Amino acid sequence: MTVAFRLNGEARQVSAPAERRLIDLLRDDLGLTAAKKACGIGRCGSCMVLLDGQPANSCLLMLWQLDGRDIVTPEGLDALPEARAVRAELAAENAFQCGYCAPGFSMTLTALLRADPQAGEAEIRAALEGNICRCTGYHSIIRGALAAAEALRRMRNPTGDRP
Repeated sequence: MTVAFRLNGEARQVSAPAERRLIDLLRDDLGLTAAKKACGIGRCGSCMVLLDGQPANSCLLMLWQLDGRDIVTPEGLDALPEARAVRAELAAENAFQCGYCAPGFSMTLTALLRADPQAGEAEIRAALEGNICRCTGYHSIIRGALAAAEALRRMRNPTGDRP
């Protein structure tokens, strides 16, 4: 099967079996290894990508589902100001130990803050329900996410005026 889609802002055309998983296509065929293989059943978030702006587990997406879609992988996050803020604040909080889950958390938080710039702790916690970190508590991740949300609010409204 041949499908055409946008990957990190660039038009791509790929031929592979229709049931080829996106995570395998990214890592094995395209050399994009920031999305991590882990559970393989969509429960841990390590393979998270943005599909048409929404977080999606690439281990659950098949080639036949990609035609005409827009996909952003962790390698493409630097083009998004929300992602730059998320990454900076997570790093400032030392949010991760081993870092295996970091790309998935970054993808999910970026999607959340793009859709809901006013997200607070409850919204952040709800958005992160599909992401698992096995090394650390989630306190530093939540602090980093809240700091990123605040940084984005300041960036959008530097004077602090009410909208």
